[in-house]
Order: sequence, then structure tokens, then C-alpha cells
Amino acid sequence: MCGIVGYTGRRQALDVLLKGLYTLEYRGYDSAGVAVQTPQGLRVVKTQGRMKTLDEKVHALGGLEGSCGIGHTRWATHGAPSDVNAHPHVSADGRFALVHNGIIENYLELREELQRDGFVFQSETDTETVVHLFQKLYCGDMVKTLTQVVARLRGGFALGVISSEKPGELVCVRRDNPLIVGFGEGENMIASDIPAILPVTRRYVVPGDEEIVHVTPQGVEFYSLSGERLTHTPQTVDWDVSSAEKGGYDHFMLKEIFEQPRAVRDTVSSRIRGGLPALEEYGLSDEMLRGVRNIHIVACGSALHAGLVGKAAIEKLARIPVLAQVASEFRYSDPIIGEGDLCIVISQSGETADTLAALREAKKRGARTLAICNVVSSSAAREADSVLYTWAGPEIAVATTKAYSAQLAALYLIAVRAALARGTMDEQTARRYCDDISSLPDKIETLLKTREQMSELARLYSDREDTFFLGRGVDYAAAQEASLKLKEISYVHSEAYAGGELKHGTISLIEEGTLVAALACDPALYEKIISNIKSVKARGASVVLVTNGNYEADGEMCDHVVHLPQCLPELSASLSIIPLQLFAYYIGVYRGCDIDKPRNLAKSVTVE
Repeated sequence: MCGIVGYTGRRQALDVLLKGLYTLEYRGYDSAGVAVQTPQGLRVVKTQGRMKTLDEKVHALGGLEGSCGIGHTRWATHGAPSDVNAHPHVSADGRFALVHNGIIENYLELREELQRDGFVFQSETDTETVVHLFQKLYCGDMVKTLTQVVARLRGGFALGVISSEKPGELVCVRRDNPLIVGFGEGENMIASDIPAILPVTRRYVVPGDEEIVHVTPQGVEFYSLSGERLTHTPQTVDWDVSSAEKGGYDHFMLKEIFEQPRAVRDTVSSRIRGGLPALEEYGLSDEMLRGVRNIHIVACGSALHAGLVGKAAIEKLARIPVLAQVASEFRYSDPIIGEGDLCIVISQSGETADTLAALREAKKRGARTLAICNVVSSSAAREADSVLYTWAGPEIAVATTKAYSAQLAALYLIAVRAALARGTMDEQTARRYCDDISSLPDKIETLLKTREQMSELARLYSDREDTFFLGRGVDYAAAQEASLKLKEISYVHSEAYAGGELKHGTISLIEEGTLVAALACDPALYEKIISNIKSVKARGASVVLVTNGNYEADGEMCDHVVHLPQCLPELSASLSIIPLQLFAYYIGVYRGCDIDKPRNLAKSVTVE
């Protein structure tokens, strides 16, 4: 959600900024802009629309000459997408330009104060409030001024500021929002995410919350709000820029679907030792797991759907009560959680605002916390008591695929380790589960070969405006993720239902030609879900059955069958989702949708 890039050094800043902003398009945005220190002062170009529009607009003006600047892609919150509301915003006197991610909660209060002081606002944004406040408080020192500004702000944010009076300097700060600092040779950068800095450097630091960062071509300095000088040791990116490129695929989403075997393999291979899960280094000792009273899994979107599968696996295998909750509701529900409980928060980025708020609430109430996330040194990783990284690599498409699959794999390991620790599973059975978990990458590889079949099914059904997914048990959790994929990529109205709920109202929506995708991956529930499928088929639905059972399309039960390899029922969500990801992808393609940048969505949701 929104993207920040800043550069100072020996190159033309505009080229670096534009390239960086292009790499951050996946975060979701509806307008973009840049500001550069030029010999004529600050020059700002911004526009509603895509990066291509900004690129064309800048070069139509002859480019912006200068070696220090900031850029931004905006996802609208305060004020509709427009040229005026786009970032960067400029102070009333034209000396300062500022970019901002997040939300300033007290912006109305500050706006009224600034208006009384004579400031005139051009936009509807909370961001313009901050740049005028910066001008009002400016004391000749960028670091000290930003420190004073931060003290006046409520909410979560990342800020980057440049001044016409300080050539080559930029300052930045973060609070509960992602921001990194890249260290080059005679050039340095700031950005919302790693891909934006890779053309310049692979060395970076994630500053702590409310650390003021002063960046010049010669170096980077970190300060606390009290003015204390801080030190950080840069980390090195261990993946190549090509990992953040399409690599010959038409879309990032398709590339990432095909990267799932590696993502799952990397997540589990180093954590199965001697045929059993080895999780002590992640704070999941047998002693802790034996003593845990309840487990709360808290997440949003696809991560929550992974949590629902994890809930089913942990409860069945380890017999621990598990509550999977929407992160945005957890914080405000006065949750019953405390000492003796484990709170597992799941977030691809580790920066999801609602999930971070839930993590802090759980810690405040005395629960032990574990983060499952994909981004090293993210806020969730730093703040949780322990962290289990999913080694999925950079995920660029807004609609998650490989990160979701890696999250499932991590949760399976936790379920098996907890079952062993609590004596609800013997070692021989645990080894069988670990063998099946280790075999998931090869089985996913096999399912990727359904690509042509799913493309053809998508072609047949791409004109349908309503789709229903049915499942029972783990299949119901998997159906929720499959439904989300379809609606977010293709904009087709889609709902997932537990098979047994059909007769309690939902079946009234089934009519001739309604598309139903049904999952049947647990032999213990075959008969029940097949009965549900026949009831929709009898009412004229077109049915696609995804199953590991011995079923064929017969016209009476279903129109098409997608066959899955065999696996333990608790793990089946890792397989059933693969063809349904491909189905959603191709429906979106046939409908002409922007696959990697679906409308109104953002990759990392850093506001509540």
C-alpha cells in the first residue's frame, strides 16, 4: 500500500526514482509523483494513474535535472485519486517536499491549527498537513525539525522529506510502516521495500520505529527522538533482482504460482531433521507446547485462510483449542487471551497494520507471540517473541499464492511438533506426516500441469458473474481462499460455503448455469459433500469437482473433475488450491483484468 523511494548520490535522481517506483507498483496505487532538487529549486511532477503516465509526463517536460529526490506511488485514503492529491506534497513556501505512507490520525486537528496560522491547503490529504507543519517548525536543521514533527503526529506513517535549502540531503522516519535505507558507494537510498534499492545496492538497514534518519551521498546517520546517535549494521540482500522480475511469464502472479514448489520446499526442508519437525529455535520447544493453554491465530485475508487450515490441523493432531480470528476484529473484541496462551500472527509482509495491532494487544495481555512472515526484519518479526520465516522469496503480485502455500507448510510443522510434544501422536506417525509434508513440493509440481485444463475451464466459464465454492472441514477453509483469489483477480462475485450450510439459505441462489466449484479431499467426508454437490447439480448448476477421490464427470454429479494426488487429509489444502489459483488467474486473463494490480487493492495493507 503506497510506495516511497528516495535517492541522493552521483546519478540523475529521476532515473533511479522512476525505476524504483516501477518496482513498487505491486504494492497497489492510483497516482504517482516525484520531486527533485534542481538548480532552479524543487521541481515536482505528479499525476493520477499509472507509472507509465508519470514517466511520459516527466519526459514531456524535459526531465528533472538533479541528484537528490523523492518519489511516491499513492493508494488513496484521504481524498480521491487526482493530480492534486498525489504525492509529493510541497510546503506553502515551496522549500520542502514530502512523501508519506500511512495515516495521520490527528490531521484534522493539525489542519485547523495550520489554517489559523494562515496556511492554505490545496489537497484533501492528511499528508499536506505534515509538510506545512514541517515548514512551520523548521529550525534550519532537517533532523531536529523532523523530530519535532513526529512528536506532533498520531497514527502510523513513513515520511521522506527533501528541502531546496539542503542540497543532497533527505530525512526520513517510520512508525508502524515499512521503510528501509539502502547503503551504496557515494550514493544512498530510502524505499518502502527491497526491490526498489537493488539497482543501486544490496546493503540495507531497517530503522527502528521513530528513528530519524539523515541521508546524504557521503553516509547515513540514525538518531533517536531524544537526539541520541544510533548505530546499525547493514544486512545484505541474498536474492537477485531477477527474483523480482517476471522471468518470461506474462504476469508476476503466474510466475509466483509456479514458484510454489520451491517456496514450500525452502520453508520446510531445513526444519525437518531426522524425519521430525525441529522448531525449538523458533521458540516452539516441547516444554512450551506441552504447557500452552490455547492458541490464537490472528491474520487478515489469505493469511487468515491459512490460519483456518492451521487451526484444523492443530486441533485434530495436537488437541489444543485454537481460535482463528480476523486481525481487525481481534484488537477491539476485548479478547480472552493471557498468560499460558500462544498468539500466532501471520503476515506475508510482516507490516499489516491490523495484524501488528493484534500482536501488540496479545503481548500486552501476557500471551506468548509467534510471527509467521516472509520479510526479514519486518515489524512483526522484530516485535514478536519469536519468528518463523517462510522462505518464499519476494512476492510481487498483489494476490498472494506462494506466500500462502509457505504459510500452510509452516503451520503443518507446528501442528505435528505440538502433537508430538503433547503425546497425541507417536513418533512413527509424526515421521509419516513429515514425509507427506516433504512430498508436497513434488505434488504441487504435478498439479501445475493442470494449467491447460484450468485455462480451458476458465475460457468456458469466464462470462459467469457469480461463483460458489463448497467444501467441508479443511476443504471449507481451502474454499475460502479459492473464492478470494477469484474475486480479487477477476472481480467475479464469489462466495465460499460449508457444504452443510447449503440447505440453510444458500441453495436459493443456485439456478440454471450457476458455477459451483466443489472440493472433496477428505475420504471421511466424501459422502456428505457429494450429496451437497448433487443438490446443486439438480438445480441446474455447472459443477467443477476438485478431488483426490475416484470420481469422474458423469453429468449427474459434476461437469468437470480436477484430480489431485493423494495426501493426508490435513494437508490437502496445499494441493486443492493450486488448480484453483490457476483457474482464478485465467478467468482474470479472459476477462481482461489487470492481474498483478487488481483495482482498489494493495499488497501490504499498512493502514487500519
